[in-house]
Order: sequence, then C-alpha cells, then structure tokens
Amino acid sequence: MSDALDARRRHYGVSIKRARDERLGSALGRLAFTNLISNDQHEAGRVFGELYQRHHTVMGLPAPTPRSIAGRLIEEGIMGLSPTEPTLDQIERLRRRFREAPAALTECDRTNRFDPGRGPSHLVHRVVCTDEDTLCWSNADIANLRVGLNALVRVFRI
Repeated sequence: MSDALDARRRHYGVSIKRARDERLGSALGRLAFTNLISNDQHEAGRVFGELYQRHHTVMGLPAPTPRSIAGRLIEEGIMGLSPTEPTLDQIERLRRRFREAPAALTECDRTNRFDPGRGPSHLVHRVVCTDEDTLCWSNADIANLRVGLNALVRVFRI
C-alpha cells in the first residue's frame, strides 16, 4: 500500500479500496465522493477547471494555484497545451467558451443575491480553482455551490 493511499485511508476514515478513489484527491472530488454534489456537477466543475487553466495559459495569465485540480494535472503532465502555438481561431473559440462559464456564474450571483451564504461564482472558484476544502462550509454555501455547478452543467451541456 502506498503512503498516499494509507494517508487517505486514515484521514478520511475509509477502507483501502475506497481510498483508491481518485475523487478523494481534490476538494471537488470529495464533495462528489460524499454525495454532496452529483456526478454531473462534479464533471462540470472538472471541465471548468480545465477550461480555466487552458484559458489562463493561452492568454498568458497567472496559472491557478498548483493545489487546484487543473494545476495538478499540468504539473503531472496529464493536461496542458500542445507544443505548437494555438491558432487565432483556436484562441477565439477558447475565449468564447471561457466567457460563457463566468457569465453563467455571474448570472447565478445576481439571481441568488439575497440568498444566505457566499455567491455561487466565488464558491465555484474556491473549490475548483484553488482546491479549498469545504469541510467547514455552511449548508447555505454548499447549496450555493450546487447552484453554480448546475449553471456549469447547462453551459457545458453535461
């Protein structure tokens, strides 16, 4: 048994078989693992993380923290840009697709501005882009996170 699996087993109080579940490796994944978010919401968050990273890399913006899902994928060489420069058409498609996701999250913020807890866009960013653990989050924040992830499910047609 590897040290990482043993640490997961001890930290999350799961069997070694369940400790092999890759979802335990990220805050977003742990939410799916514990059924606080659906598989579609998890997938939408994962797609958003990849899109966020790709957009920031192509545009020359600072990358998200290496603790994030996308940051780890790039560090491990699992995801990243091809060695060739993207064409202007590819850049425009990426920019258009990237604009859709934050616009949907911003609309969630406007729609839910009177709800208790933090705004959906802020919460999605905290979980997906900075891998913030949600263990101490309020029920209202988890509910607002689901609202944001549901918006991404619609944007990405999952």
